[in-house]
Amino acid sequence: MSKVSVEELAELTPSKIVAELNKYIIGQEEAKKAVAIALRNRWRRMQVPEQMRKEIMPNNILMIGATGVGKTEIARRLAQITRSPFIKVEASKFTEVGYVGRDVESMVRDLAEQAVNLVKAEFIERVKTNAKQQAEEILLDLLVPPVTLSSPAESNAAQSSEPNATPSDHELNQNTRNHFREKLKSGELDEKFVEMEVTLPNPSVQVVGPGGMEAMEGLQEMLSGMMPAKKKKRRLPVKEAREILISEEAQRLIDMEAVTREAIFRAENQGIIFIDEIDKVAVGGSRQGGPDVSREGVQRDLLPIVEGSAVNTKYGTLKTDYVLFIAAGAFHVAKPSDLIPELQGRFPIRVELNALTEDDFYQILTQPQNALTLQYKSLMKTEGVELQFDSDALKEIAKIAFSVNAEIENIGARRLHTLFSAILQDWLFKIPDQSEETAFHVTSDFVTQQLKPIFQKKDLSRYIL
Repeated sequence: MSKVSVEELAELTPSKIVAELNKYIIGQEEAKKAVAIALRNRWRRMQVPEQMRKEIMPNNILMIGATGVGKTEIARRLAQITRSPFIKVEASKFTEVGYVGRDVESMVRDLAEQAVNLVKAEFIERVKTNAKQQAEEILLDLLVPPVTLSSPAESNAAQSSEPNATPSDHELNQNTRNHFREKLKSGELDEKFVEMEVTLPNPSVQVVGPGGMEAMEGLQEMLSGMMPAKKKKRRLPVKEAREILISEEAQRLIDMEAVTREAIFRAENQGIIFIDEIDKVAVGGSRQGGPDVSREGVQRDLLPIVEGSAVNTKYGTLKTDYVLFIAAGAFHVAKPSDLIPELQGRFPIRVELNALTEDDFYQILTQPQNALTLQYKSLMKTEGVELQFDSDALKEIAKIAFSVNAEIENIGARRLHTLFSAILQDWLFKIPDQSEETAFHVTSDFVTQQLKPIFQKKDLSRYIL
């Protein structure tokens, strides 16, 4: 997938961004507007004179809302719209002190890695046609090895165009190669086996010692990279061999230095880092006797990254001054004001996401392009079964989801996954063995019947998450 051009970014007005988000996320208009404006401001910043451009910092966003209301989905879809480098991290991971703990700067290294993978895929796509041609020539050499001309006399004879001349071995070989080339392109030889050398991945080198996980991971990668690549001969179908060769040839054709430069630039100017569970490191959210010092320490470690600093990655130095940070948390126990003042100041835009209503659940089941109903219809279609949902059945599911969230634990739209599993579990299990079934209709009565045992139990949490 290629990057979004400057012209395409100019066309992405805030209203169009919100319209794209509406295809996958129901409600939360305030949050959508906030991220749409933040995204548009990035394009605006790139249009101002360079001297002023350096002064314009992104307005980072703090999303406040219960789990399952769409916080992560908004940020993820936002990155997809502009094909920007995007990573999600959990702030609570940085509280794990010791060998398994993570360095806060690792989020920036992950962003650089993601950006390189994104740009590398784009570069590979550009050279794929040439890589495919070269791969086919290599396959052709494996299937029909070329005849080498041992002397200039043979070369001249091969180029002779006398009408009565007997075809030489070289000409016969070329004719055979041309014939096989056509068969290769048409796919007639896909199931034929060839023997070729395959590059094996270098074994992982385990390094144990002081310096933190990030330092050890870097040392392990460096030592693994120093080991010579090993090759092994394998017999593979032409179809599989072609894919391996295309990948290898594409790697040779792209300029990794250009990939790295573009990736670092894009990460710095278009990167999005989503920090989830930010409320878990707020001091007010800790239990009595909890690790308050550790939580505040994580906040202070996050502060320079969010404010803007230069982080060393294996691809070069990445500055975080213009990276867009979106933090999110439920803030059931802690409050945004429990964060240290300096960190609060780095998230000037605050939006509160609403809890999902019964009507929201119904819209989630009917409107998004990735609705659960469409997902299950696609799954059942693979078995030759047409799955249909009555409108009343979907309203009943929405009503039950809202009710269970209110009575037990509010897990937002994730509740729908559990309900669908309970409703369709028997059918998903037995449908492969019932070949005569071609249609399955989900009615309101069927939904009630399937979920009735759940509501007859006092301890509902045993059955629904």
